[in-house]
Amino acid sequence: MTTAERQEAPTTGDERTSLEGWLDFHRATLALTCEGLDDKQLREASAPPSGLTLLGLVRHMAEVERSWFRRVLDGQDAPPIWYSEEDQDGDFRVTEADTGEAAFAIWRDEVAEARAAAARHSLDDVVTRRDHRHEDFNLRWIYLHMIEEYARHNGHADLIRERIDGATGD
Repeated sequence: MTTAERQEAPTTGDERTSLEGWLDFHRATLALTCEGLDDKQLREASAPPSGLTLLGLVRHMAEVERSWFRRVLDGQDAPPIWYSEEDQDGDFRVTEADTGEAAFAIWRDEVAEARAAAARHSLDDVVTRRDHRHEDFNLRWIYLHMIEEYARHNGHADLIRERIDGATGD
């Protein structure tokens, strides 16, 4: 993995700049929390009885990026990568064959795709989720939801990392 860089979100930016800044801050926080660990450590479920791993969190966030930005916002046909109808938690289920390099490459690709999809929309563009719920969302809500999703899982990641090697984030 490459060294992650994290920039503070702007304190005086306009709404879109602030939302994108906070989302990027939380994206980078996940990468930094995983930095320096080998594949075995990334696959380690360090807080039993939970099977949650850092690698599972990275895979999950790649799926979440893909779902909200590509499928919901942009209307793309982007099937799930690791989960399925039969295994809704497949993104969290890692095996000895799963690597941080592969997961982070996919995550980085999904973040790039998310940025590209968001750039095609205004904060007020309303899109309808094409699944059985048919709910309406705007990009503003998606940004806020993604910030919340990363913030919650970054808390999980911080605890998992601390159990692995004592390192804590800020």
